[in-house]
Amino acid sequence: MPNFLPINTILVPQGAEYKAVCRGLSGVTGSIPIVVAIPVGMKPLLKYLHQEQFLAPKSRVLIMGICGSLSDRYKVGDIVLYQDCVYQGKLLECDRTFTAQLHSSISEKVSLVKSLTSDRVIWSATEKRHLGKMGADVVDMEGFTALEFFNAAEVSVAMLRVVSDNCQHDIPDLTSAINSDGSLNPFPLAMAMLRQPLAATRLIRGSLTALKVLEQVTNMLFSDNRLK
Repeated sequence: MPNFLPINTILVPQGAEYKAVCRGLSGVTGSIPIVVAIPVGMKPLLKYLHQEQFLAPKSRVLIMGICGSLSDRYKVGDIVLYQDCVYQGKLLECDRTFTAQLHSSISEKVSLVKSLTSDRVIWSATEKRHLGKMGADVVDMEGFTALEFFNAAEVSVAMLRVVSDNCQHDIPDLTSAINSDGSLNPFPLAMAMLRQPLAATRLIRGSLTALKVLEQVTNMLFSDNRLK
């Protein structure tokens, strides 16, 4: 097992994902990274990162959370490690050494993937499959922004996520439920769920599965001193 440089900070979207990572770390003895809840979405995240006093150069940030699958190869509950992030044709790579060390330390099955960052919720199965044909495996709303910011600051970044929805089915369109500050607005969220009850049931079930895996993989990574 390689000697790990410490992970200074875990960034994870606020709400259920943040809580899952905190639960995963709650039973861990010894030193653990600082866990920071970040806003959902590209613009809110960028504003947040510029306002906060973030890390010194040469430190390490692990970004965790859930993501959507754009490929039949990746199913709900699958653990994925990002190789890179694409946004509007631009590609940024995650730190190769950091990613390789994480990959070798996860005893569960974990896949190295190419990710797409979107500035809105990708909710329809048709669009997911279309985007998948263009070369991306998974989608989230923060990856590229975080990489661009931290690369400029010479901070090493790795991204570990868990798939919460597949590419065969629609999920509710939650775009209107995300506030401009990157928080979730409960009323539009509830309305979006009610408008598409089958899709909502699927999303809830998939999210609960993914959050449980996220909690477990967080605990596994840090409970045996591998990443301290």
